[in-house]
Amino acid sequence: MLTRAIFNATWIQGELISGDQHGNIRVWDLTANSCSCELVPEVGTAVRSISVASDASLVVAANNHGTCYVWRLLRESTMATHFEPLHKLKAHNGYILKCLLSPDVQYLATASSDKTVKLWNLDGFKLEKELKGHQKWVWDCVFSVDAAYLVTASSDTTARLWDLSSGEAIRIYSGHQKAVVCCSLNDSASDQREEEQ
Repeated sequence: MLTRAIFNATWIQGELISGDQHGNIRVWDLTANSCSCELVPEVGTAVRSISVASDASLVVAANNHGTCYVWRLLRESTMATHFEPLHKLKAHNGYILKCLLSPDVQYLATASSDKTVKLWNLDGFKLEKELKGHQKWVWDCVFSVDAAYLVTASSDTTARLWDLSSGEAIRIYSGHQKAVVCCSLNDSASDQREEEQ
């Protein structure tokens, strides 16, 4: 069973990166319609989330053991993608339900069943902030375009907006009767307003 899939069309050749419950990560060459690479960071441990950097320099996969695997993406002359292992990060004691690289490729956010979201500085993979406040599992997160804010979704029936400079939740959105399991942020309108000024 496929748990997550990410489409990476940054290069001329499109790629789909998928992860499954057995811990396999496959890279699919969309031009050749075939698997071009297979990674198995932890046999038998479900891959819960995959994130590709906006500049196509890194890929991160997170699993049920609370571990993130980070690879540097390198282009070879044959146009094939090479995955160079960069770092193994024990981020949480519970499941990681979402990993996400920031738009500026400076940070990695990890959302977990331990009720927290952690923000990791990619320069040294140091913990920058631990966002606490949700009362149940945190299923999803999304950065603002400028990477100054993070929105999270939790089983506690809330979504929260976090100011990443302070690590504080500045807004709590309640109203759902069931778990909030996904979120998205449309902050492109703020970019348009700035351009008009």
